[in-house]
Amino acid sequence: MKILGIDPGLQLCGYAVIEKKQNNIKLLEAGIFRTDSNATLDYRLNQIARDMQILLDRFRPEHLSIEELYSHYAHPKTSILMGHARGVILQQAAQAKTKVHGFAATRIKKSLTGNGRAGKIQMQRSIQTLLGLAQMPEPHDVADAIAIALCCAYSLNIDSGETKNDSTD
Repeated sequence: MKILGIDPGLQLCGYAVIEKKQNNIKLLEAGIFRTDSNATLDYRLNQIARDMQILLDRFRPEHLSIEELYSHYAHPKTSILMGHARGVILQQAAQAKTKVHGFAATRIKKSLTGNGRAGKIQMQRSIQTLLGLAQMPEPHDVADAIAIALCCAYSLNIDSGETKNDSTD
């Protein structure tokens, strides 16, 4: 089973593709795709859609996992722009008939470290250990995408083919 984890953003999206076979999880690829910060919003969203389509066509994941949208009261515009990017990502997953699972940031952190308030370095070290990586994953957008994919892998009940409720903590 392949899972595509996405750390959504308007300027930078982290992605990670993992493969889970029984209790073995392997990182197939991780990276970022970036939009042109000088381009208009519609053009940037189209760039994200194209990059997502390439990933979905190339890896054909059965599941896409993505961080749930949250709002910072001090920066509401950022949340709105993130919502645009997330919407395009979800639309591309729907078009590819890929099952989508959303997770709160605290749940993602807790699933990897046991602590829903874990910091970036703690998350990166956990990922490095869990996947047996030679180095901690960087930048943090890539680490976040890997964490999102791993959280999804841990939440799926492979034996029965059912998933747990992904939208709650």
